[in-house]
Amino acid sequence: MQTVNFNNTTITPSKIICIGRNYVDHITELGNEIPDEMVVFFKANSSISTLLHASHQEPLHYEAELCFLYNQGKFCAVALGLDLTKRALQAKLKAKGLPWERAKAFDGAAVFSDFVAIDTIDDSLSLQLSINDEVVQAGGVGLMMYKPDVILSQLHEFTTLEDGDIVMTGTPKGVGEVIAGSKFSGKVFSLNEALVSVTWNAK
Repeated sequence: MQTVNFNNTTITPSKIICIGRNYVDHITELGNEIPDEMVVFFKANSSISTLLHASHQEPLHYEAELCFLYNQGKFCAVALGLDLTKRALQAKLKAKGLPWERAKAFDGAAVFSDFVAIDTIDDSLSLQLSINDEVVQAGGVGLMMYKPDVILSQLHEFTTLEDGDIVMTGTPKGVGEVIAGSKFSGKVFSLNEALVSVTWNAK
């Protein structure tokens, strides 16, 4: 089983729950329609990896996201995560009205920074992703269509969240292809203070 780090301990999520199309500008950049209700899909525990790969059967695309660790009924910690996507395959699946998991839940499709504890979640919580020192994505709770409290409430309506599960909350605009050899640097901010930072070198 794959693990993530929180407070110098290892956590084993039973699953990763992902929210799609949660930022209007990202929906627009991919030419999608704004959904009538919250879009949800799942990644397996085996999707978690410490390595950022540029390809898995086809070139991969990055999507930086605010990610929350669930414990005892609430989100207790936050991290920066990359939702890696087989974009060409996803386009084919969407065109046929089929589920996305083949393009989203493959081994290595979820990469996370360390998780850090949080007491509150407000509109100041945000992320920034740079590639080779150039900012490519920035955004956060203030731009979300479905904010974390709403996400949690709606998830509870149909699925059981277990302690240690991870919820990925969607990506702001600026997604693109992972190029091997590139340096990815990400941060999570609250009230303009960096809570956690991470660097990955794409393989």
